[in-house]
Amino acid sequence: MAVAQISVFLESQPGHLQRVLAAFEAARLDVRGYSVSDTGDYGIARFILDKPAEALEVLREQGWAATLAEVLCLRLPDRPGELARVMGAIAAAGLNVLYSYSLISTIIAIHVDDIASAEAALAHQPVDLVSQEEISAYADN
Repeated sequence: MAVAQISVFLESQPGHLQRVLAAFEAARLDVRGYSVSDTGDYGIARFILDKPAEALEVLREQGWAATLAEVLCLRLPDRPGELARVMGAIAAAGLNVLYSYSLISTIIAIHVDDIASAEAALAHQPVDLVSQEEISAYADN
């Protein structure tokens, strides 16, 4: 049950991230989670949004270099050791976590080489895989 993630390649200059966020706002798209990493002259901003296909189209219309990828989003119990337990299950399955970041509350997104194998590795763990529909419908109350 993968969730769509958009990656945007940005020049590491003041205001570039804000312009992407302003484009999302103008299109009435809601960012549910994000991560930004710097690689020197350029950076990668990753977004989980309520309407990823629309967001990708907005970015492409404005000339941003953007791609779509699948990630798993997991709802973890809010107690010590849960993240370590999940990462242990992924490692035990021989999978490498390429990156991970948190979203809304204790929902996290992780990107691995093989989504299906990661889902199988987590099938007997006490976590809920979160669907794109749940991400889209989430309202922070």
